[in-house]
Amino acid sequence: MPKSGECDVLVLGCGLAGLAAAVAAVREGARVTLVCAGPRFSGSSFYPGTWGLGLVGPDGKADEADLEATIERVGCGVADPALVRTLVSGITPAVARLREMGVALREPARASQREYIPCFDHKHRSWHGVEAPSVRASFGRALDELGVRVLPGASAVRIARQDGRACGAVLSTADGLGFVGSRAVVLATGGYGALFGRHLCTPDVAGVGQGLALEAGCELVNMEFMQMMPGYVWPRRALGTVFNEKTFRWASLAGADGTPLLGGNAGRAAELLDMRSGYGPFTSRLASREVDLAIADAGPDGAWVSYDPTLAARMPEFVRTYFDWLARERGLAVGDPARIALFAHAANGGVRIASDASTALAGLFAAGEVAGGMHGADRLGGLSSANCLVFGHIAGVSAAHACEVAPPPPASATVDALAPVAPGAPGRLKGAMSRTAMVRRDEAGLAAALAVVGELDEGLVPDGPSDEAACGHELARSLGFRAQLACARAVLEAARARSESLGSHYRADAGV
Repeated sequence: MPKSGECDVLVLGCGLAGLAAAVAAVREGARVTLVCAGPRFSGSSFYPGTWGLGLVGPDGKADEADLEATIERVGCGVADPALVRTLVSGITPAVARLREMGVALREPARASQREYIPCFDHKHRSWHGVEAPSVRASFGRALDELGVRVLPGASAVRIARQDGRACGAVLSTADGLGFVGSRAVVLATGGYGALFGRHLCTPDVAGVGQGLALEAGCELVNMEFMQMMPGYVWPRRALGTVFNEKTFRWASLAGADGTPLLGGNAGRAAELLDMRSGYGPFTSRLASREVDLAIADAGPDGAWVSYDPTLAARMPEFVRTYFDWLARERGLAVGDPARIALFAHAANGGVRIASDASTALAGLFAAGEVAGGMHGADRLGGLSSANCLVFGHIAGVSAAHACEVAPPPPASATVDALAPVAPGAPGRLKGAMSRTAMVRRDEAGLAAALAVVGELDEGLVPDGPSDEAACGHELARSLGFRAQLACARAVLEAARARSESLGSHYRADAGV
């Protein structure tokens, strides 16, 4: 297909990582096009079911070594130490850049309260609340002033390559397929939570970027470490809203018939719930895994959650801020009956990158949740936002510099002919992932899910020649679905290869 546009740096993804990359690249002198699957601000960074973004960093220079060591310890030794160092050293400058842009950062009034200790951490750090409206205003102003071209409602379905380099991307747009050529590409398409039926992310965060990177010759790392978080399933007005784990220590959990979910020993239940309030996503490392396993076993309708009646009068600042948001945005008060279940949330793994955000394909850089290595089997809370900002900036700078030695992009690009996605195929994929790769995983289930992925992939093989021009939208959908299948296969294969439980990866057939 002929080229429909050209730039120096093509940024794929419009969350925090993509925004940071676009601003950094244009400030280095590059002409930048920013591709957004949804509106200009989209992806998990702007997921409407969460009450805000926490940004955690070292509490001064002297705290950097401890933060690095904690990330590696919590990551169970599978994080890349070089990427950990790059992440930690880059957080304070990233916060300074946000302030310079005018982004409002919420400061805690009672920073010493235990709720401000980051998820899985052992001490307080520097903590900021990132206000989404302020991010939209500040980055929107920067994109406009810097002349960044924005393509909303477009998504990549292939990384274009020429002579062993990334040279742009084939996009799915409202008009069908189009090719935008570039001298460098930044992949910032987010994680793969939407491969699962229940997910706390937007539907476009479905692993397409990881699949496209694999197709382009890149490597994926730590794909088995997918975070599973509690979220509301009832009342329906709160469906898909993140449950604040800090509230677990005042909560009681019950099954559909009202039976205590954690057994009749009230003291033991209180101990487990207190431990569980220290972190958001499931981990197999701690005894409080029993809480998540019990919620999972409560069935698709979830577990009833209720609170100590005295909580409303003695909420810590962090918790009160959450419940104020929940009442305002979802109409759910602290005393209202509600049910929670486990949802796929954020990916700790992704495309393997170096400290300059480069990948195995020259000219292709990756940042944000699509990239892996800086986190391990578990991830400290607040580091996802930090990761996006730090490596987004690095990717933008690196991509701009890569343009200096890159040849001009070609005049056209090609894509494979594929059969249309079969009716029900996306649902089958989500069903297989949800049954076998949520909290409980075992050999039989993972093998069965891989068989489903293989069957769905074979269904995309065309029976005969395909007229690309006549089926642009269908072909775009097939290309995107093939990338999702590649990502799903990588998750399942990684989970199958790791036969022991480790952090967010729990093998029910191995225990802990």
